[in-house]
Amino acid sequence: MAAQTKPMVSFDNSFSLLDIRLGRVVSAEPCAKTPKPTYRMDIDFGKFGLRTGYGRFTSHPLDEVVGRLVLGVLNFPPRPMGEVVSEVLVLGVQFPGKESGEATFVSPAVDAKLGCKLF
Repeated sequence: MAAQTKPMVSFDNSFSLLDIRLGRVVSAEPCAKTPKPTYRMDIDFGKFGLRTGYGRFTSHPLDEVVGRLVLGVLNFPPRPMGEVVSEVLVLGVQFPGKESGEATFVSPAVDAKLGCKLF
């Protein structure tokens, strides 16, 4: 039997409200100012500017993070994470075999223009 999903919603009242865009991580470093281990990432979203995001992508070595294409939600309000504030929600899924919350990136299969919208 398949697992239950959340209730159906309309496109216009859900997905169309989100501004999810492609960015490239230009720098990343471990951050000890959040409740759990995270990376602080500066992400270039092209004409939408440089945003700082924090995320639990620490199962990836830093050299795999810098230069990576990522998808981020640009129109959520800044979110406090301990002593820091994340300006963008970087999308991810659970890293295989790791604790809940430890993530791997959601990324396109090919290079694409920075700032382009997910649809």
